[in-house]
Amino acid sequence: MAKRTLVVTQDIGDEYKQQIKAVAHDWEIISGKDSENWTPHIKNAEIIVGWKKELEELSFGDDSPLRWIQAWSAGVNNMPLAKLAAKEISLTSANGVHAYPISETIFGLLLGLTRKIHTYVRNQQAKTWHHAHMNLELHEKTIGIIGVGEIGKETAKIAKAFGMTVLGVRHSGKSEEYVDKMFTSKQLHEVLPQCDYVVITLPLTKETNEMFGQDEFKLMKNSSFLVNIGRGEIVKEDTLVDALKTGEIAGAGLDVFVQEPLEQISPLWDMENVIITPHTSGSTEHYTKRVIEDIFIPNLKQYLNNGNLPKNLVDFSKGY
Repeated sequence: MAKRTLVVTQDIGDEYKQQIKAVAHDWEIISGKDSENWTPHIKNAEIIVGWKKELEELSFGDDSPLRWIQAWSAGVNNMPLAKLAAKEISLTSANGVHAYPISETIFGLLLGLTRKIHTYVRNQQAKTWHHAHMNLELHEKTIGIIGVGEIGKETAKIAKAFGMTVLGVRHSGKSEEYVDKMFTSKQLHEVLPQCDYVVITLPLTKETNEMFGQDEFKLMKNSSFLVNIGRGEIVKEDTLVDALKTGEIAGAGLDVFVQEPLEQISPLWDMENVIITPHTSGSTEHYTKRVIEDIFIPNLKQYLNNGNLPKNLVDFSKGY
């Protein structure tokens, strides 16, 4: 009888490969980022860790034994969810891996915009000594966290250290520690006028696509700042540009964009009230450790024991 096969399409190193082997000791474990390592084995893979576009063609045959994919990212909007659902292939995300690094980036952007660090960096490059009319504080302001998942919860926790009032928006409206008041998605327009800072931590779904447009920016305070670390498509980018140009909102910290890399012709590059990061808010030295040790191995133990996947199982009807 052929060995059951598990393919990891990332360079995870011997330490994590051995941890997987200790759980699936009688399986064939293939790992490596170079496709030459795993392409010959993909058609036999029952489990795949890490998604690549070419896998759809290689592993979705009628006789494929594929039963479970562990995504390497929290967002799964770029995956063929309908096909996975039709073929009854389970999908688990890397949700939770990013809570620390992304919440740190969020507050880096919030503090940078509030204390004009980005302006001073430009002044330093030009050897210009100028106050830049900096006078805002982050403490005791109101932050609206749009999407209170793992990232949103960590962001709320940090916000309380600054004495902030924390308003949260989540689909269920269920209360959460460190969030002073929770709202449902349908109450977004009630939340926006109250916020000094609006932070988008949502996944991209049919419901969240272009959620932020002209109506939403009009509801925000002229003094408010927007931070988007979710997905670029959640915000109508041309409308955001207009809102920033006209002073409808005070500024933005952006890690995600509709088109990535962001086109050089985008006016966002040259705006003094914008900080741009190149979709790196989730980058961390501990990424592999958290995916393998915190999510994949606990799920693998349950999968081999009873077929269940208790951590981060994606609901195909919701898209996350």
